[in-house]
Amino acid sequence: MSVHKEIKKVTTHVLQEMKQRGEKISMLTAYDYTMAGIIDHAGIDVILVGDSASNVMAGHETTLPITLDQMIYHASSVIRAIDRALVVVDLPFGAYQANSKEALYSAIRIMKESGAHGVKLEGGREIKESIERILTAGIPVMGHLGLTPQSIYKFGTYTVRAKEEEEAERLLEDAKLLQEYGCFALVLEKIPAALATKVAASVSIPVIGIGAGGGVDGQVLVTHDMLGMTHEFSPRFLRRYANLYESMGNAFRQYIKDVKSKDFPSDKEQY
Repeated sequence: MSVHKEIKKVTTHVLQEMKQRGEKISMLTAYDYTMAGIIDHAGIDVILVGDSASNVMAGHETTLPITLDQMIYHASSVIRAIDRALVVVDLPFGAYQANSKEALYSAIRIMKESGAHGVKLEGGREIKESIERILTAGIPVMGHLGLTPQSIYKFGTYTVRAKEEEEAERLLEDAKLLQEYGCFALVLEKIPAALATKVAASVSIPVIGIGAGGGVDGQVLVTHDMLGMTHEFSPRFLRRYANLYESMGNAFRQYIKDVKSKDFPSDKEQY
């Protein structure tokens, strides 16, 4: 008889429990089946199918060009590889800003067509209606405050947000409002560590940071960045856990050399 070990799936409730007992939440991005399978198998808690796919997968300068259809394609690919992690998908720019009906329609399409477990939206009080409407359909919503890349043209720069007192106050208020609206968790991007710590202590929902210090409930990085596949991007908050740009480059160069020198394939490598 084969003993099948039951895999405990990560749910929004599990994340809530983790915050309560002080266990940090680990989160990474994934956009394709192979990478998602490796990340899930390693034991990650949350996988974000980020609109950062617009940058890392498609080569766009911002996250704005990626479409809802493309996000669904990435999310579906990721979902097929997952046994354990909670999978959250970014609602792309233009899929929820116009009105809350469109937001609901976009979220339903993501859930229905990809099988994901929740969606993430950027913004605070200004997207209240969209969040509430998505929640009425039973779809979990993760919030996102601080540097919101979809608003890059409004900010004009990717620098740290909420350094001034007024913006910091508003961010703290927005975090409390997002909890009130029903968000199950919140991402804080590129804000001062002291403010992020304050936010995490002020709300009961998990707060996951990127460039927001260690006082929050968890951390997220873009997988391609932390693996060192991207080499031109190096913000202060990024720790590289590998240098795949170099090791993959070396493998490719070796392959090219072996093909050119007729070393590959050898006698053993043919039929």
